[in-house]
Parts: sequence; C-alpha cells; structure tokens
Amino acid sequence: MENIAEILSLAPADAVKKLKSKAFTPPAWSDLVKEYDPAQHPVTNKGKYPDKVTPDGHIEEVTRITLNYQQLATKRMSELVCGIPIKRIYSPEDDRQREASECLEAIFQRNRIDSVNIERCNALFSGCEILTLWYPTEESNNLYGFDSDYKIRCQTYSPRESAQLYPLFSEGDLIALSIETTRTEDRDDVRYLDTYTRDKHITYREGKGGWQVAKEEPIKLGKIPAIYCMRPTPIWEDTSRLVYEMEWALSRNGNYLRKNSKPIFAVFADEEVYFGDEKSENKEYRAVVQYPKGSTAGYLTWSQAIDSLKFYIAELRQSFFTQLQLPDWSYESMKSTPMSGESRKQLFIDAQLKVTEESGRLLEFYDREVSVVKAFLAMLRPNLADAIEALPVEVVITPYQITELRDTITELLAANGNKPLISHRESIEQLGWSTNASDTLSEIQQESMLNAYEIAE
Repeated sequence: MENIAEILSLAPADAVKKLKSKAFTPPAWSDLVKEYDPAQHPVTNKGKYPDKVTPDGHIEEVTRITLNYQQLATKRMSELVCGIPIKRIYSPEDDRQREASECLEAIFQRNRIDSVNIERCNALFSGCEILTLWYPTEESNNLYGFDSDYKIRCQTYSPRESAQLYPLFSEGDLIALSIETTRTEDRDDVRYLDTYTRDKHITYREGKGGWQVAKEEPIKLGKIPAIYCMRPTPIWEDTSRLVYEMEWALSRNGNYLRKNSKPIFAVFADEEVYFGDEKSENKEYRAVVQYPKGSTAGYLTWSQAIDSLKFYIAELRQSFFTQLQLPDWSYESMKSTPMSGESRKQLFIDAQLKVTEESGRLLEFYDREVSVVKAFLAMLRPNLADAIEALPVEVVITPYQITELRDTITELLAANGNKPLISHRESIEQLGWSTNASDTLSEIQQESMLNAYEIAE
C-alpha cells in the first residue's frame, strides 16, 4: 500500500518518479492527434503518396482529400451528452438545505458549467484524459447569494493542451493528482509538476540540477481539490482505417477525374484535317469549319463507373457511424430518406444507448465534482456546513433527442388531470413578445373586466 506522506518525504527526483507512475496509461495524444487531425492522415504523407514529377521536371500535385470524421465523432458524442445540459437535481429537506442548494448551483452557473462540460467532453472523447482543478481566488463578491471574500473557479487540463496527468491510486483510492506542464522562462522551456493531495499542494520544478521543490502550501479543504476521468480509447475507437480508406478512394478518383475531365474534340475522317487557326472568342463572334465528305466530329465523353465508387464510399461511411453507435445527422442523409417525426426519433435509440454506456465514468466524475464544490462552499459558509454536507444531489445526464413540445405538454396534462402547468404571466414571458409580462397581464385582466362589464349591461 502506497503512503503519500512517505512519497512526498522522498528526495524530489524520487518523489516525482513515484508520483508519475500510472497503473494504466491511455493512448498518448502524440499518437491520437495523427488520427484526430486530418492534416496528419496518411493520404497527406508525401513519402507514402508522393506528388508526380513530369519529364520536364515540373511537380504535378496529386489529389489529397481528407475527412475529419474523427473530429466529427468527438463533437457528435459531446453533443449527445451535453446537448441537453447536464443537470444537478437537489432534494433539500429544510430551508437551510434549500439555501445551500441555491448557493451551490450559483457556483456552478457562475463558472459557466454547461460550456465547461462541452469542452471537457470534447477533450475526454478525443484525448482520453481530463482533470478539472477547483480553486479559490481572493476577491470580494456577492455572486453566490451571500457576501464572500473569495471566488471559486475551475480549470480543466488535458493532454490536448500539452498537460500530462498523473493520478496515483493506493488500493483503489485516489491519494494524489499531479499535473505536468511546460512553462517558458527566459526563453527556456521548464517543466513543472503540481501535485495535489488532501492536505498539500507541492510544486516541483525541473532545473539544471534536476527536480526541486519550488512551492509547498497546505490544503484546508480536507480532500483533493481536483477530479480526474479517463477512457481507454478515443471515441472513434478502431474506425480510423475506414476513414483512411475513404480518403484514398476519393483521392485516387480525383486524380482520374483531373486527368480525364479535359474536353476532347475528335474528328473522324479519311483525310488529314488541320486545326489551330481559330481566333479567340473576343475577336470573332462565330467559327466556320469544313471537313471532308463522310467525316464526323464531336466531343468524346469519358465513361467512368461512378456508381461503384459511390456505393463503396457510402458503405464505408455507414460502417463508421454504425460501429460507433452514432447518428448520421448530415443534411444530405436526413433529406434523402423521407421520415415522419416519430421515425426520426427512432434514429436516436442507438445513440441513447451509447450515452448510457458512457454515463458511468461521467457520472462518477460529476459526483466527485459536486463533493469538491460542496467542500469549498462549506468553507465559505461555515454556518451551513452541516446542511451542505447532508444536501442530497443527483447528477442527471439526459441523452439528446428530438422532442416535440406539444407531445411533452400533452403527456404532462394527462398525468396531472388537465390542470394548468404554468400561470398566465409565465406563458406571456415564454412567448417573448411583451417587454413587460406583468404590465401585459394587467392590461389583459383590465380588458377582460371591461368586456364582462359591457356584457352585463
């Protein structure tokens, strides 16, 4: 069993070596970026697919068509998870817990948590690792519903942003989180390792003499102020070969098109016919040609088996989305198959199952985040510490789906016995045509009273 106190008491170089040991190492971003970035795909490699050199020494560039399907898969998965914002459901049992829930949610909203979640999902699904650090900054404010001398902020690190992450576990328990970054000092790149435990933050710096402790400060939170999440493979998994094959097929076909798309005018005659005396279209408004009797002339068209190429690309594209359980939302795909609204909803079944599969690690990540933010709030509001600790919070991930507002309202009305769902004023606000919903409601009520008075007379 690893003891974090013993590790931190070692010489800096030995401590860093221990802190950077990982039980499981996900794929390195330096390898993943070659699949994620279309500019680094094999079809762009001039060593594997060189340009042509003509006999006169001129370089003729070949067609190179790239597809950003790995980036598309990353964005699609993030949209499915975060398209309907991730919610925190609070179940306060008394007024103190209700106040605690309002303060807690205010911290998340002030940190633009919905945007942060999208960025984190993009980083996780492409780079396989993310770490979010929560920390206080000294600044007087009233952002969370009470006066405070501190703001609570968060920052996310991932290999995509050149940060190396090192979680250290001991018998399944996380005992330290370390972030390795490179900073420029006097035009030199210097490596730093920031290590966070439940009671210490230590910064190691690699100088000319090796690793040294640059800073050490206590953590009063009582827990590691950071959360970590990883997945063993990027979201596109083993489908890059399909993408590469589509790129090769399209690029090679592009070469044939360029070579054979030049118009060819052919003359079939038994006698020699001379060409080249035609003037430009700017100098003459018509051209007269004369051919021997019995000859024919016309443009030759290039017949290519384009249907087989379309079928090949379509099958590869379908295999890509099918294997990843992601919907093909492209405009061309959606318009080519006429479907009812209910049928389109069925397209999301596989994607919803995919989100459910991914939700395990994400919910664990978000639950730990709620726990960390709770601890910070308890430090800012010690009089609510017990209520904050006891407050039940459930994080809910709702897979994105096409929904009809009319269907939702009908279902809710049927469930509550056709009782009103919102007030008259709230419906005016929802419509958005009125600049002041209260004044509009008052005018409507006055007009109704006048109409009723006139009818009574």
